[in-house]
Order: sequence, then structure tokens, then C-alpha cells
Amino acid sequence: MQTGSESLEQKDVAPTPATTRETPNPTRLSATAPGQLRVIKRNGTVVPFEDSKITVAITKAFLAVEGGTAAASSRIHEMVADLTKKVVETFERRMPSGGTLHIEDIQDQVELALMRGGEHKIARDYVIYREARRQERAANVALSPESQAAAKGINIVQPDGSTVPLDIDRIGTIVAEACAGLEDVSESAIIDEALRNLYDGVSAKECSTSLVITARTLIEQEPNYSYAAARLLLDDLRAEGLSFLGVAESATQGDMNTYYPAALKAYIQRGIELELLAPNLAEFDLTLLGEALQADRDLQFTYLGLQTLYDRYFIHSDEIRFELPQIFFMRVAMGLATREDDPNARAIEFYRLLSSFDYMSSTPTLFNSGTLRPQLSSCYLTTVPDDLFGIYGAIQDNAMLSKFAGGLGNDWTPVRALGAYIKGTNGKSQGIVPFLKVVNDTAVAVNQGGKRKGAVCAYLETWHMDIEEFLDLRKNTGDDRRRTHDMNTANWIPDLFMKRVFEDGDWTLFLSERRA
Repeated sequence: MQTGSESLEQKDVAPTPATTRETPNPTRLSATAPGQLRVIKRNGTVVPFEDSKITVAITKAFLAVEGGTAAASSRIHEMVADLTKKVVETFERRMPSGGTLHIEDIQDQVELALMRGGEHKIARDYVIYREARRQERAANVALSPESQAAAKGINIVQPDGSTVPLDIDRIGTIVAEACAGLEDVSESAIIDEALRNLYDGVSAKECSTSLVITARTLIEQEPNYSYAAARLLLDDLRAEGLSFLGVAESATQGDMNTYYPAALKAYIQRGIELELLAPNLAEFDLTLLGEALQADRDLQFTYLGLQTLYDRYFIHSDEIRFELPQIFFMRVAMGLATREDDPNARAIEFYRLLSSFDYMSSTPTLFNSGTLRPQLSSCYLTTVPDDLFGIYGAIQDNAMLSKFAGGLGNDWTPVRALGAYIKGTNGKSQGIVPFLKVVNDTAVAVNQGGKRKGAVCAYLETWHMDIEEFLDLRKNTGDDRRRTHDMNTANWIPDLFMKRVFEDGDWTLFLSERRA
């Protein structure tokens, strides 16, 4: 039997890619506008309140009991209109300034309106159908009896401080999506264990984190849980990013074919406003690029890969990451395509290459492409001159290059060794080691924009008088003032040295070739 309850639930089925790409749902974009009534579906998505859906639901309830001939009855139409009006007026009285309702609240009011209207037989069938659907959803979640009992006593504290019952249906939907297509991965194992770690009054963030951590702990038992953990983490990313962009408060992976195009436009606009993205990104055909985003490629990530992107690579504002995985790849692609003859076509081509993991750009490109400072180079090799202006100029260059994610290689061979004569002061040099300590500390201080450790390598040729102390720089023993634990060292070995080794000959060290 089909009743109106099914219409109110909107069947909780994700739209197909073909449907969403051809006809994006504009109402979803305004679902979070102030002053409106909004509806939380069982999968957690938020949509605008529409009284027409209540009308359809009540009409189906009448048709299911009285037969198809009731569709032509003016009496039925009048009754349905009156019942719909009463249900809508109830919510308007409760929330005159707008607010958010759960789908169950609406169904409760429909049921109550049928009872008060004297339509007891229809109300009875409506109640029976709702219970059957609830049992069907519970069976799909595959919870143990203990977990079902535990879930009933848990209330979730929302970010605004309000408290709502634990939505076990949404948890079931999210976990089912996370495990879809993965062998030897159990939905019930994740849900049951996660519920054991929850308590009454837990925050919404902690609830999501519990699911991720539970899946993560199972990775050592079955590697496929790494994909499940990544997909559960994606749910947090979607809620964080989409709500910040004003596209939706939350979404399932199945909804992302609809949301990604709108999210890309909102992301570019917001990023430019926050002075995080280059203004010229707005010149791209964002509608065309949004249609090219492939939401299913979110499912390729392992947990470690996605968590690394979240921690270091996704653009954020006040620690809120509003860059989703496919938008991240498209942003990089747009930055790379800026000066191409056909930027839109090339951006889509680059995006498809990056998002498929067939090719991946280096970290500086991923950090900076499409931003206000599109520094895309990875490594910089410099030679340090033998004077103070040159030495500290080279250290300053290191700092500026490291600030924008450059990796550094410095040749310190020209700098005179310990004990070498200094004509300008009539004194003796302290050698390269004290300067390398400064380089080491600079790499720690300027850690690639706060995203990862600075990367510096010092090079020295084998003939330099300081070579022995240079080789000791990475040791864990000795005077820590002459150690560089946070940078790399490399000894450049010439062919002549290896020839002397083979001949068991002598090797000569030099203080310096310059006196100044």
C-alpha cells in the first residue's frame, strides 16, 4: 500500500546524476535563508518547507483507502485543502519567524489533523504505514538490540545549543554510503561500536568524530575500512563547507551531484571576498566548470589522504574549511589554466587529470594555484657568497621562499671555514656551522605558511675545511648549539675524491679561496 507518508519523506533517495546536472534544484540554495520554514530530511539534508508536499501526502492517503475514484471527488479535494491549511497554520503559529522542522514533526501533525478531522480509518492506515517504514529503515541500519536501545536515550547538542534526539536514520544512511561497494566491511560493526562511545548530551561534532574514529580503528583488521573512514570524514567536510558557503546545512554523498555546481560558484565568490582567491577566477564559466565536477571521485580517498588534505591543503577561513575535495582540484586546475588559449576547456582537462589521481601536482602548486600569490615552483637552489651581506641575504631569501612553500637547497662551499683569516676585522672566521644553525631555526620559524615544516638542505663540497663538523650536524650527541636537527645536509663528493679513495691517496682540505 502506498500512502502519503512516502510523499512527505520524499523517498529519501538521492537524485540521479543526469537529473541533478540538467535541472539543479534552486530551492536547496535558499534552504538556510532566515525567516523561512525548513525541513530536515532523514538523511540530514535541509530543504525549504513546501505545503504542496503535505497536500500530495494527504491526497495519497485518501486514495490508498478509498480507491482511485476519489481523485475526482470535490469533497476529497476540499478536505485535503482544509487539512493542509490546518497543518501549515500549526507550524506558522509555532515559528512565526521561521525555523527548522524534522520530517517526523510534519508527519505527526498530518496524523493529528486526520484524527481531529474524523478521518480515523485513513489516520489508522497512515500510522500503520509509518511504522512499517520505520521498521524497514531500522532493518537497513542493522543495529543490534542493545544499540537500538542505547540510541533511544541519546540526545545531541547542536552548535546553537539546542538539543535533539539522536537521528539514527541519518547515521544509518551515512554509514551505508560509507560502506557501499566495499568488501569485508560491516555497517553494524561501525554503528554499534560508535554508539558505545556516545552519551546523552554529546555534541554533534563528537558524534560525527565517533563514527570516523571507530572506522579508523578497524583499518588494521581490514584495509577497506580506510575508505569507509574517509567517506565518514567526508560527511564532516560537507557539513562544514556547505554550511559556510550557504548552500546547505548538511548533505549525503548522493546529494553532491546537485550541490557541487552551486558550491563551486559560492566558493569562488566567497574566496574572492575573503581575499584568499585570485579575482580572475570569477572570469571562468563557473556553470560549465560546476557541471564538470564528478562527485563520485570523492570516494577514491583513503582516510590518511583525505585527512592530510583537510589539515594542510584545503583553503579555510578562521579554521573553517570551505573547500571540498572536487572544488579543491578544480581550483588548482583553474589556476593552471589561467593563461591558456581556452581556459575553461583546459581547466576541465586539468581537473579530470588531477581528480582521477592519474597525475598529481607538487605541494606548492596545490597550495597556491588560483590564490592571490600563485607560486607554483617546488625547489630553489642557491649559492651562498662569502660575505655577511650575502650570507644574511641568502637566509632572508630562504625565509621568503619558504613562506610560500618552496623547498630550499643552499651551497655553502664558498663560505670560508673555521679559523680562516678575515681582512676586514683582522680576525678569524667562526666557519659555516653557526650560520647553519640560523638557517635551521629560520626553517622552523617560517614553516611554509603554517601548513608544513620548512624544507632546507645545506650542501658542502668535500674539500672544505669544515667538512667534518658539517657531517656531525645531524648527530643527537655533542654541543646542541652546533647541531641542526630540523634541516638536511648533503656532502657533494667530486670525482677526484673518489679517485684518491681508490688510490688510497691523500686528500687536501682548504680554508677558503678568498680573503676580504
